[in-house]
Amino acid sequence: MKVIVGLGNPGAKYAGTRHNVGFAVLEALGRKHQAGKVTRGHEAELAEVNIQGEKVLLVCPQTYMNLSGRSVGSIVKFYKLPLENLLVVCDDLNLPCGQLRLRAGGSSGGQKGLRDIIYHLGSEQFPRLRFGIGRPPGKMDVTTYVLKPFRAEETADVELALAQALTGVELWIREGILAAMNQVNTKSVAGEEPPPRKTPSGLSDFGNDQD
Repeated sequence: MKVIVGLGNPGAKYAGTRHNVGFAVLEALGRKHQAGKVTRGHEAELAEVNIQGEKVLLVCPQTYMNLSGRSVGSIVKFYKLPLENLLVVCDDLNLPCGQLRLRAGGSSGGQKGLRDIIYHLGSEQFPRLRFGIGRPPGKMDVTTYVLKPFRAEETADVELALAQALTGVELWIREGILAAMNQVNTKSVAGEEPPPRKTPSGLSDFGNDQD
């Protein structure tokens, strides 16, 4: 089994914000692969999908971003999950909007959700997919910026990056981290159809198969 964690903040207040792009990737992945009913456990929304014959658990922690490690640590411990089978998807201020970076491990790079996960796991050695959201303009406060939605002129880049993120995640599941890194960490893949436009606040936005 593999586990994919999308980072964000729960609730309608944060839906569609830059900080919730991890939720957006998981919501698109769940729709594409017809995720089952969303359940709650380990302080998260959970849904199972089957991707190319592999059982995959989609996880959106409901602890708020800075405490994401509680949820992820609980899941890793419960399933006795090897860390190479864990993929965390999060926003990144240090990448241009819509640019992706996939790594097999490393520091948090200042991303507070990743930092808390590293603390709870006691290791930096787990894959993470960073989704660029760009830097705040002018003197705008970082906290204010990450809790704002993407601008209209950024929409095309964001939707293309969402499609590329799904391709990268699927390749990671099928062929492993090196093949996925070679795909993701290159220039944009042209011609992919973007996922449906949504403003998800978590896995509960998958659709009609939830109560």
